[in-house]
Amino acid sequence: MADSDAQTRDPEHSLEPVGLIAQSGAILRMGRMMLAAGTASYRVKEAMGAVAHALGVDRHTAAVTLTEITATTHRGAIFRTEVTEVRKFGVNAERIKLLDDFRSGLPESITVEEVHEALDRIESRPALYPAAVNALSAGAACAAFGVLNNARPLEVLAVLVAATAGQFLRRSLAHRGFNPFGTTMVAAALACGLYLASVALYGAFGLDVDVHASGYIACTLFLLPGFPLITAALDMAKLDFSAGISRLVFATMMIVGAALSVWGITLLGALDSSAREPIPLDPLPHYAMMAVASLVGVLGFALMFNSPWRMALSAALIGMVSNTARLYLADHGVMIQMATVLACVLVGVLVAVAAPRTPSPIITLQVPAVLVMIPGVLAFQSVVRLNEGDYTATIGAILQVVLIVLSIMVGLVVAKLFTDRQWAFDRG
Repeated sequence: MADSDAQTRDPEHSLEPVGLIAQSGAILRMGRMMLAAGTASYRVKEAMGAVAHALGVDRHTAAVTLTEITATTHRGAIFRTEVTEVRKFGVNAERIKLLDDFRSGLPESITVEEVHEALDRIESRPALYPAAVNALSAGAACAAFGVLNNARPLEVLAVLVAATAGQFLRRSLAHRGFNPFGTTMVAAALACGLYLASVALYGAFGLDVDVHASGYIACTLFLLPGFPLITAALDMAKLDFSAGISRLVFATMMIVGAALSVWGITLLGALDSSAREPIPLDPLPHYAMMAVASLVGVLGFALMFNSPWRMALSAALIGMVSNTARLYLADHGVMIQMATVLACVLVGVLVAVAAPRTPSPIITLQVPAVLVMIPGVLAFQSVVRLNEGDYTATIGAILQVVLIVLSIMVGLVVAKLFTDRQWAFDRG
């Protein structure tokens, strides 16, 4: 009976397109690694298409969402369709760069084994920075956010401590496979709790520090889903709505999760969410301080995303120039939405110039550079006003947040249209 079963299976196995199956698996692995590293869906498709071409596949098509890839590989009259899920994903700028370098350096012909060998080398690379450095980078970025939001020096110090601890916990939970929504809520709760505890400690030592939203919100801004938000805009601009909408929904869920924790911790004590005047300084030192804060903020986020130093410094310089220009325009009568659009167009142009010289994938420079423009304090004010029952003020604050976020996306898309012909023109 066993011999008969073997004879039955062998002819069946001989009919399978074993070569095509192997090629499809290598192509899909490339896409899965790109998607898990946090890049945009259109880049995932480009990478898969490049590997397919090098492997000698006649035609390759793919549908990519935030967590799934459905790919069809054609060779002659036969084809193979495979579906894969990416259940564990984050942002790894170095991996995006390595995968992009592999894609752009592919020879005219390559074997399946060579593809897997290259991907094995990339996948086996550990993170550039240990957990403590990653957490401290997030803390420094959030402290810089506090400066940009007019927080006072002692508040900035409290933000540094709280955000560092929050990111350390967030990273630990993520590496253990904890639910992303739960991870966001727990990390936000820890950061907010530590911030309030730090302010209370100041009071115990006789230091008068207000519990103001400018510092309180800054300590949670490491949770901003910058890559999903920006890649969602770029994907939807390419009319890839299945990818763009899924990314946007995920980003919204993460923001809501953080906001719930932020609001819940405020029930422990009163929080001042009124507009705050900046520290009184002459124009030159004021904008110098804003420039340094922008530089540190973008640099911290870039390092948190596991960017190599050269890439991180390039993003930081771009973010410093663009955000300082945005703040200057807003202070001199330009509507904040228009100032944000112009600043993000500037980001896109500078990134297009810097990316080939770094060299870095464009997305790894864009996202950190614009994160410092997201209005975190204003978003929290909308939650506070909603809780107080002031629906008119709530709607006004939410509309302002939405308009500024849309301005960021519009600015980046406009810059992309002028600086990336391959992206701007759909060759079908």
